[in-house]
Amino acid sequence: MIDAGHHDKAGRPITLRSVDDDNWRAVADVAPRDDQRAWVPALAARYLLLTSRGDVWTSLAVYADETVVGHVMWGVDDDGSHWIGGMMIDAAAQGRGIGAATVSTLAGWLAARDGHPPVRLSYHPDNTAAAALYTALGFHPTGDMEDDEIVAELTTR
Repeated sequence: MIDAGHHDKAGRPITLRSVDDDNWRAVADVAPRDDQRAWVPALAARYLLLTSRGDVWTSLAVYADETVVGHVMWGVDDDGSHWIGGMMIDAAAQGRGIGAATVSTLAGWLAARDGHPPVRLSYHPDNTAAAALYTALGFHPTGDMEDDEIVAELTTR
């Protein structure tokens, strides 16, 4: 379990946990709002398949107290940088600070790993909500693009 002491607006602790036999169905059923489907798949199940079929990404379940409310994944690039990807907070749980707590928790954990690697993520240029969230959390565009997404790196520690 990864616990950085963050809470949502209702005071529930936000933790990141391994996806396992007990929670994978709840994680797979996480679904974004309809207006977010231009940037994320219809269900987190796609991310779970991606992590189970490759060796780059690791999926984590996002919990608010003892309830699965989202999915996030992390991976290590060839240059040693650590990446956050595939974040999806269930539509019913959005607007409560869970996304910010998730990114803060995972970014801090990744940045503290051996060698203090750079922490990066990417987002579509039209996803202004993601851009605002990531900027507020200390991520800034590097000038690079990954596919059609802006690459941002954590610049505050």
